[in-house]
Parts: sequence; structure tokens; C-alpha cells
Amino acid sequence: MAGHSKWASIKHKKGANDAKRGQLFTKLIKEITVSAKLGGGDESTNPRLRTAVLKAREANMPKDNIDRAIKKGIGGLDGVNYSELTYEGYGPGGVAILIDTLTDNKNRTAAEVRSMLTKYGGNLGESGCVSYLFKKKGLITFDSAKYKEDDILETALEAGADDITTHGETIEVMTSPENYMKVLDAFTKAGFEKQMSDVSNLPDTTVTLDEEKTEKALKLIEKLEELDDVQSVSANLEIPDNFELKD
Repeated sequence: MAGHSKWASIKHKKGANDAKRGQLFTKLIKEITVSAKLGGGDESTNPRLRTAVLKAREANMPKDNIDRAIKKGIGGLDGVNYSELTYEGYGPGGVAILIDTLTDNKNRTAAEVRSMLTKYGGNLGESGCVSYLFKKKGLITFDSAKYKEDDILETALEAGADDITTHGETIEVMTSPENYMKVLDAFTKAGFEKQMSDVSNLPDTTVTLDEEKTEKALKLIEKLEELDDVQSVSANLEIPDNFELKD
């Protein structure tokens, strides 16, 4: 699982510099809308919606945009219907890739995902070809230069976290999706400042590639995540702690 969270940390660092705010807002609005449609518009009883709204607030999305997306989801406003689709495939070196999308046009999304995989040295696979390698988990990370593992151990265990590990500059707290918000709230109340947090597909085991293939695989993941319909990309790639993604 270290590989996925390392990539998440790389994205987190890069995001402040080169993320396209308009595209990010569009993706967040989609997730809020679908979350509200599936589970209702009350954050207190809809963990997925609360997670989506938290991400939107962290991205400084205006409250009106958030409220409008929730209303659209629960039927208060007219809007398009989104479908949740997951694509599975392989990247350079055979790394397994799982691609979560929200789309109003399945044909367009499939074509764009397939094209991007092919262009950057990967290929689209059949349904089920790699999904068995991943599990949905909550992930919260902290700066190991700021905190020691023992600093957060007690809070994590009391809140029901599954696992705590340190990888180089990052301390990772893993949770079940059901306990994710409870654990995150516990850290917030205890005064801990997180690096990043999310619920996503994390690999049970990872593969190690040489530097050139690692660079190519990460470039593919980055390009996939730039597609408008792609919400998240997970891979079973192990990334060395000292690895830096080239621009």
C-alpha cells in the first residue's frame, strides 16, 4: 500500500502548483451530486457526501457551488445523470491500474481512457483482471518530520483505525471506509494536522519497477487523472521513498 500513498503524497505536493482549479471543481461537483443522489443530502447520515464536501472545502470551493451540487443530486435542480464506471488495465512494466470514473457519456469515457492507456504504454483489460488486487480503504497521512508514530498511535487506535505505518517522510493511518470519517474527526479534534486524506482503492501488494518504467507509469497515471471523467486512479506500484517525479 506504500506505493499508492507515496503517489498520493506526490500529487498533493504538485497540486498546489499545477492543478487546474476549474477541472478540479468539476470533478468535485460530480462526486457531490452523485453522493447526494445515492445517499441523500444530509452529511451527518451520508459519509460519502461528507467526504466529498470536505474535499471541496479543502479546495476552497464556494459554499454556493457545494449547495447547488447537493440540490442537483437530490432532485432540487435539473441536471445530467452520471454513471459510475470502473476501468481496469495495465501500465508500463505490467503495473495494475484501476480507474474510477463518473460520466454522462460512457462511449466517450471508454474511448478517452483506452486512448490514454495506449498512448502512454498501457492497455485496457477485461473487467475483473486487476480489481481483485485492491481493497477500498480510508487513508490519512501525516508528516513524519512533524509527528512521531507514537504521537498519533493512541488517537488512531481509540478511533478504530486498522493500521499505522511510517514510510520515509509519511506516517500512514489506514481505516475501513466505514470508520474513515470517525478516525479523521478524532485527529482533527486532537489537534493533528494531516497531509492528505481520502477513501480510495489501495493495493494489497505492490510491484517494483526500474526508474524508467516507474517514471512512465506515473506519467500515465497523471495523464489519466487529467481526463475530465476520471475521478481517481489507483495502481499497485511501489515508489521508492526518495523518488521524485520529473516535470
